[in-house]
Parts: sequence; C-alpha cells; structure tokens
Amino acid sequence: MASAKKKLLIPSNMSRKGWAVLGGRSDIEAIAFDMTIASAEFHALLRDADGVALSLTRFGEAELQAGPNVRAVARHGVGYDMVDVAACTRHRVPLFVTGTANSPSVAEHALSFMLALAKRTEPLNAMVRERRWAQRLAEPLPIDLFGKTLLVVGFGRIGTRIAKACVALGMAVRVYDPYVPASAVSAAGCIAEVDLDAALPQADFVTIHCPKTPETTNMFDATRLASMKSSAYLINTARGGIIDEAALQVALTEGRISGAGLDVFEREPPADDNPLLSNPKVIAAPHMAGVTREAMDRMAIAVAENLLSVIDGKPKLENVVNPEVFGHR
Repeated sequence: MASAKKKLLIPSNMSRKGWAVLGGRSDIEAIAFDMTIASAEFHALLRDADGVALSLTRFGEAELQAGPNVRAVARHGVGYDMVDVAACTRHRVPLFVTGTANSPSVAEHALSFMLALAKRTEPLNAMVRERRWAQRLAEPLPIDLFGKTLLVVGFGRIGTRIAKACVALGMAVRVYDPYVPASAVSAAGCIAEVDLDAALPQADFVTIHCPKTPETTNMFDATRLASMKSSAYLINTARGGIIDEAALQVALTEGRISGAGLDVFEREPPADDNPLLSNPKVIAAPHMAGVTREAMDRMAIAVAENLLSVIDGKPKLENVVNPEVFGHR
C-alpha cells in the first residue's frame, strides 16, 4: 500500500518556479492558500498539514496547536517578526528563511536609495519636467558617494553585500554589528565599530540591515538622530519600527539630517496622515526592496527546498532560525 502524500501549505502568490520544484515530487501534495486567509480557515488546513510556507500570514502557538503534524515552517523571505519563534521551538518545529535569495535585491535597493538621495534624482527630474532648467545650479547641489563615509548597521547577508558594493565605489565603510567578529569586518575591507553612538556622528550615510527585535526597536530614536551629521542620509530597507518615525519627521523638518530612504514603515501601509509621506526629504517604496522577479523566483525555490529538506530528513541547517530543535546551537 502506497504511503500517503505529505501535505504542504503554500501561499498562492508564490512564484511558479517554487511550485515546479514541489510538482516534481510524487510524494508531495502542495495546497495553495491565500495570504489573507481567515484564521479559522487556515487552522482547518493546518489540521493534517506536514509543513507550511508563510508570506504575510502570522504563525504562532494557536497555529501550532491547530497543526499537530506540522514538521517545518518556511518563511517566504528572511524576516520572521510575524512568527512566534519561541512557540515553534517549544513544539520542536524548525523555522526556515530563504537565506541569500533576496539579499542581492535588497542591497541593490539600498544602494539605489543612496544614489537617488545623493544625486537628487527626484528633484532634478521634476525640474526638467516642470521646465525649471534655469534652477539646476541652485543649492543644494548633488553630491558624490565617492569619498563619503557609510555606516552599515547589521553585517549579515545583506549588510555584507552593500558594504562590498560601497567599498568598490570608493566609500569608507564602517560597520556596527555586535554579533560579528571585528576580524570578519576587517577582512571585508571595512572598519568595525563597537559603539553605535560613537559611530553615527562620523557617517555621511547610514543604512540599516539588522532584524527587528526588542533590542533594535526604536534603535534610531530622537537622541541618535540628533547625533548624526546635518548633511547625513538614513536608509531603512530592513523593518519598520527600527526608526522612531515621529522622531525622524522632527529631525528632517528641523534639518538635523538631510534625508531618508524608507522601504519599510511602522505600520504598513502607512496611515494617510503619516507626515513622512509628504516630506520632500523622504523617498519611499512600499516594502519592495526584496521583491524583484529574480528574487521572487529564488525565494520560491528556497521555500520549496527548505520544506522538502525536512521531509527528506536532511534539513538545510544554514537556513534554520532555531537550529536547537535539531540539537544544534
């Protein structure tokens, strides 16, 4: 008698390339669900599921109780603030992320923010379209990245990429990440910083690439924003809430920093009356830094492979957030 197929719940919007990986397995039944699915309906699907992939769906104790056979949870991305990791660990369920699948895309987006702010892309584009050519030499003029100091906050998959790119552009790159050895930072041609507060006043650009945790929530508050150069720019392609948005609005309005590039917000989508949306010193994107055609394909394949690795008894430990469920530190 043939064994029953393993059931994997997959977001319906996942790239076809990920579905193709699952479709190549005769022992797998992939079941699509909408990322806005109601909790009751989601819990019903979890009842006999062996694994689940998550896009924007929250997952915690209630979902683990509803899915007693779930052996693996895979995020379609690298952030996991919508997943209760402690609950997964208690239930001995590994949580996977997609590794380096979208890190090139996010690093490129952060760099595009830096360039757009430095080169005044939006104001100069408007100047041409509005027939204000004669104003092109008015202050402030665009600036170069070459010779400027960049502070990278978080030296993981994305932070290392943006650092490498900016070293190549001739920037002096400093790194703040208390969890990375100074030797690894030095090996990348960068300068390790042990004190964020001491590093901020030296930076012309600051780009955030750390996860959102209790430690990093409101990391960039009024005090830290005030310590930055008035000519500095702040980039956030990580998670909303790492920057105190009210404090950022004040800092921009009062000229304490020159501008910001924001792909993420405390509330998404942001409220219509969020003053940052109408601030001319802000350029923004709707949480799209990691969303390119190529990244979506890479992430979908990684999601499928992560789930299958557990089914096959060969978990991809390099992508596991809580490796202690397998007896690893």
